[in-house]
Amino acid sequence: MKKVTLLLSLLMSLLFLAGCGGTAGSKEAGTVPAAAQAQKQKITDLLGREVEIAVPVQKVAAIGPGALRLVIYDDGTSMVSGIEDIERKSSPGRSYMMAYPDLKKLPTIGQGGPDTAPNEESLINAKPEVIFVCTLVDKEKADQLQAKTGIPVVVLSYGSVTNGASVFDDNLYRSLNLIGTIIGKEKRAEDVVAYLKQNEKDLAARTQGVPAGDKAKVYVGAVSFKGAHGIEYSQAKYPPLAFIGAKNVVDETGQNGSVTIDKEKLISWDPDILFLDEGGYSVVADDYKKNPAFYQSLSAVKKGQVYSQIPYNNYTTNIDTAFADAYYAGKIVFPQQFQDIDPIKKSDEIYQFLLGKPLYAEMERELGGFKKLELGR
Repeated sequence: MKKVTLLLSLLMSLLFLAGCGGTAGSKEAGTVPAAAQAQKQKITDLLGREVEIAVPVQKVAAIGPGALRLVIYDDGTSMVSGIEDIERKSSPGRSYMMAYPDLKKLPTIGQGGPDTAPNEESLINAKPEVIFVCTLVDKEKADQLQAKTGIPVVVLSYGSVTNGASVFDDNLYRSLNLIGTIIGKEKRAEDVVAYLKQNEKDLAARTQGVPAGDKAKVYVGAVSFKGAHGIEYSQAKYPPLAFIGAKNVVDETGQNGSVTIDKEKLISWDPDILFLDEGGYSVVADDYKKNPAFYQSLSAVKKGQVYSQIPYNNYTTNIDTAFADAYYAGKIVFPQQFQDIDPIKKSDEIYQFLLGKPLYAEMERELGGFKKLELGR
């Protein structure tokens, strides 16, 4: 009887120790692997396609103009499994690559660019669990890419695009929230959307009570888009000016997006304030040397009211820089309404929130930063 009791005691002890060992092993191994926690979910992308994905994913690819930028805004940088070759090239002003240059060490997922087809083989080799894509595909091509790679394809959007100009609308915010859901960063996505909307609301509210007759006439020239341009290249509904309710003389054309005007039209408009995109400033400076009389006939030039804008069109819209430009433009066009704003500090706040790093000093070093411009000097 004593032997039986002893054997039972030993057996109970072993079972207890085995149970403890299992618990310790679980703690040592950490939490349940993320892959085991992932749940299949039907996602509707910005083209209305229904895509089934096991979320949250751990690895992503982002192709086409702007897709990678939105993933980074949502704090998905560490999940990126490869980048397009176009992202490796020196491209001053592309803020997200300035913030995370180590992304260039990742494997290639294709050539990239607005006019190229996705590279299925490179995408498969990078082994992402989802492919985010902007601009490159329509519904049929997105379905084809998904079928060829066997990887879920989710199409995003920055909003409406006319003549190369993005107009931020609810589709941008839907895209950010969609990414957040898929990569398990819902709270971060909500915070990003709230921050962008907060800045948009703040910019509009500051000038809401300014009578239209009291607003200065403003023109922005040399706007960057697929390269540098001269003073005649502008943009109707230019976001930094639209955000602050400025009187953009180009809006009188009734157009939307990129506009190339006759120089004589600029003389007839004769804006009070002239902004020049620093991406095309050298083109304007060279043109000034050839035709100084034209520039000296403009009131803005005669009165020293010529200022810079940091180029934000680089593989579509660098949203952070567009907002930074808006606050600087507000400081110049509506000094009383923006008297509490330090454009440099505000820029770094925006870069810090969206990209995790203050980038104004680097922008200034590479592109010139915010300043008064003196043509002919």
